[in-house]
Amino acid sequence: MAIDFASSVTAVLGATTPAKRKRFTDGLGIETVGDLLRHFPRRYLETGSLTRIDNLRIGQLLCVVGEIAACDIKTYNDRRTGRPAYRVEAMLRTGGPQLKMTFFAKNQGTAGWHARRVAQGNRGVFLGKADRFRDQWQLVNPAMTIFGMGDEAEGEGSGVEDVLDFGPLFPIYPLTKGVETWDIARAVTFARQVMEPVAELLPDPLRDEYDVLGIQDAYDWVHQPDDRDQVERAHHRFRFEEALVTQLVLGRRRRARRAVGATARTGGAGALLEAFDDRLPFELTAGQVEVGHRIEADLAQPHPMNRLLQGEVGSGKTLVALRAMLRVVDSGGQAALLAPTEVLAQQHYRSIVTMLGDLADGGTIFGSGEGTHVELLTGSMNKSQRTGPLSRIASGEAGIVIGTHALLQDQVMFADLGLVVVDEQHRFGVEQRAALTDKAAAPPHLLVMTATPIPRTVAMTVFGDLETSTLSELPAGRAPIQTNVVPLAEQPGWIGRVWERVREEVGKGHQVYVVCPRISGDEAEAGQVDAVDLTDPDDPDDPDETAPKPPAAAVEEVVERLAGGALDGLRIGRLHGRLPADEKDATMRAFAAGDLDVLVSTTVIEVGVDVHNATTMVILDADRFGISQLHQLRGRVGRGGLPGLALLVTYTEAGSPSRERLEAVASTTDGFVLSRIDLEMRREGDVLGASQAGGRSSLENLRVLRDEDTIVAARQAAEGLLDTDAELGQAPGLADAVRDLERSQLADFVDKS
Repeated sequence: MAIDFASSVTAVLGATTPAKRKRFTDGLGIETVGDLLRHFPRRYLETGSLTRIDNLRIGQLLCVVGEIAACDIKTYNDRRTGRPAYRVEAMLRTGGPQLKMTFFAKNQGTAGWHARRVAQGNRGVFLGKADRFRDQWQLVNPAMTIFGMGDEAEGEGSGVEDVLDFGPLFPIYPLTKGVETWDIARAVTFARQVMEPVAELLPDPLRDEYDVLGIQDAYDWVHQPDDRDQVERAHHRFRFEEALVTQLVLGRRRRARRAVGATARTGGAGALLEAFDDRLPFELTAGQVEVGHRIEADLAQPHPMNRLLQGEVGSGKTLVALRAMLRVVDSGGQAALLAPTEVLAQQHYRSIVTMLGDLADGGTIFGSGEGTHVELLTGSMNKSQRTGPLSRIASGEAGIVIGTHALLQDQVMFADLGLVVVDEQHRFGVEQRAALTDKAAAPPHLLVMTATPIPRTVAMTVFGDLETSTLSELPAGRAPIQTNVVPLAEQPGWIGRVWERVREEVGKGHQVYVVCPRISGDEAEAGQVDAVDLTDPDDPDDPDETAPKPPAAAVEEVVERLAGGALDGLRIGRLHGRLPADEKDATMRAFAAGDLDVLVSTTVIEVGVDVHNATTMVILDADRFGISQLHQLRGRVGRGGLPGLALLVTYTEAGSPSRERLEAVASTTDGFVLSRIDLEMRREGDVLGASQAGGRSSLENLRVLRDEDTIVAARQAAEGLLDTDAELGQAPGLADAVRDLERSQLADFVDKS
């Protein structure tokens, strides 16, 4: 039977045990031969030189090329049996400290077998954990492959000689317990020898134009390279292919959406928008004007607008969105703004009603009034409270509707929904977004907003089915924000100075936020997940931070502690998602009115909250928050022309990844710089995949910062292919890959983005 990509991996595993086969399938997720060949080495060892080892740590996992410097067989009495036993001790020479290895044997024959494997002068690949005993570094529980010994090294019938013919670079694969790197290498080598030729997805002219390696050479060179250049060429092939398929999916989606009919919203006479602009007490920024023109042009098209509006905290995205909503109301339609939390929905409602002033209650969208009615709908409203808003939304009296997930419910009906604005869009999945857009008679225009700046290649890869606009300048009156890390691990007494600083700000007539990662005890805010710094047990430069953390600061306990201690006498409020809606609203109103000095809160104040008199934010256990979230949080201060201060309080040690995150936030207020740092530090796991798809990044080979040039080239190639052959009939293999991706979880994930 022919072996191909779809064949079971057991076809190439040879005479392995059922347990080991299960480790391949369950532990590594390798079900097919294709999965096996796509399980690329994580790095390569140079077989011609000893591996350099620096800064050994106890417990560090080592995989090195080494040479046996000495070997000795010693006898001792086994205390359990009282019989003679044997201990083989060998010293392994590396490009750093020598490592002692010990092998125990019950009889002389086994001891001799060990001694032949680790005879003086033998070289090979050695795998084990570093330990230290009596001032000597040890390699504990070592596994090995000895160069040039074949079956004698591994035991009869192992076939290891097939693995060792690798030349100057030996592949080191991602592993699971019970599977060694040579187990995978042996299976890969056998698979490449017996399987059918791999089908080429990319047309020859395309590969020539973009200098992309053929698929067969790519698999040969990634698994058995002669030099580093072959490794790079192979990786470039797989990255380009993945980027191209992704860009083809996104390009097809853009074209499909443009082909769908929509009601053009030209603004009619534009009376409402003109009246609003006339009442503005300030000039729009150049960026707001430019983006506004682009949105107006999109709304006037007979196909749906699909635009992503990103901008720094405080750059005026809400104002741009409101002007778009007024344009739609002027066109005889309705606009809905979907917010992820009640606090943010209420803040948007108050902000928009305030900005509209007397235009907020000026008639219906079907009437002749100069203004329009703004409606708020949230999940905490009871049936009687919802009756009026639902009626006004259905009749068209409400031109602008602001709400939470409550807008998605079946009983919410619109007269003529023309524009959907999704704020902080990353908190909504594709099903939720579709539930709102489906309420329109014709496909509505869509504007999604985010205050999390997105690097260009992320926008191209993840948001590639949306047109992107960016607001980069801040309106006049935004004050600089100074950010300092408060390192309690080294300076525990500085927490007292933090609260003194809070009192000083209140004494000046200003207000302060105190942000906690928990509500009470270990109860987190809905949707809040502690930031995790990924660790790699195989990477000596990636320290392990898996040790349990002390209890996190919680709003309820912090309020009690401050009110009875450091901030005694100040007016302190509390805010978190577990409070009743009316209490949350009353608290925010009191803080906005200046009736509270300090607001102790969870991340419910992360976005949208706008209190100009708030100048200082203290973030307790700041290491629990990611870079983007910290940047968002501190954006709540310095909004009224007064200088802002953010204090990041942490117990993490200097030099740890968590501390480096905080230092990065303190070093700059440029959100685009921070977004790149965030992506570099967290890799793609959380930024692109975990929160949306429930696991690690769905991108297998691409890294959106490292592979910028590849992604740009792939997008250009995808557009060219779709322009000349929209159905990819001339590249059937590529068409199949695109369809597979469109059906897969990643397509779901891209939609959610």
